[in-house]
Amino acid sequence: MTTGRVLVADDDAAIRRSLERGLRLSGFTVLLAEDGPSALRLLGGQPPDVVVLDVSMPGLTGTEVCRALRAKGDDTPVLMLSALDEVADRVAGLQAGADDYLVKPFALEELVLRLHALLRRRTAPAAVEPAGPPPSQVLRAGPLLIDRDTRQVSLDGIELHLTRREFDLLVQFARNAGLVLTRDQLLDRVWGYDFEVRTDAVDTFISYLRRKLEEGGRARLIHTVRGVGFVLRLPPPERPTGGTAEAHSP
Repeated sequence: MTTGRVLVADDDAAIRRSLERGLRLSGFTVLLAEDGPSALRLLGGQPPDVVVLDVSMPGLTGTEVCRALRAKGDDTPVLMLSALDEVADRVAGLQAGADDYLVKPFALEELVLRLHALLRRRTAPAAVEPAGPPPSQVLRAGPLLIDRDTRQVSLDGIELHLTRREFDLLVQFARNAGLVLTRDQLLDRVWGYDFEVRTDAVDTFISYLRRKLEEGGRARLIHTVRGVGFVLRLPPPERPTGGTAEAHSP
């Protein structure tokens, strides 16, 4: 039975052949692209269900392809492949809107598991809402205002521009303000993984989310609890200033 359509873009012909064979045997319908422009042309036709992009393709990198895809509002899951475990490459791909990454060489079984996880996350049925008025999609947590319908975020009235994963992470923290969330919990709730994966993706996204939240010298909101995970701690409410002092008789 066909699992789904996957587009594999890699400039290495041997890798393309190997992945095509392995993914077909795993039930996928496979589309192949040898470079970034070819990948974009295929994406402009009948869209695949999930995309695998090599980071370092010549001409147009996988990161640039992913960024172009997201700029069009296309939320097709993207998994990046990197030849080296370089933090800069990994972060660039994630910041461009990729959902996951794998470092070469990797086991085909792990790639298949991750693709299944991305597909499950995308096609998960929406929860049935109870009868009555619809719940508000606006989430408030201290100075944070999060609209889950429009995916807009403001902090102290200033709009923040977050990637999809950054937004999903912030929603989890805001819904659980004051509670420590482990990396495994965040992987499950944001990425949807139910198998053993590296958790440094969580650290990478939190690092960039913090940078945006703390821009301009704002106080830290997301704190690390060593050996456990992360927690959103809201600042105490500001005391009113300039109020009328209580008069006392001499």
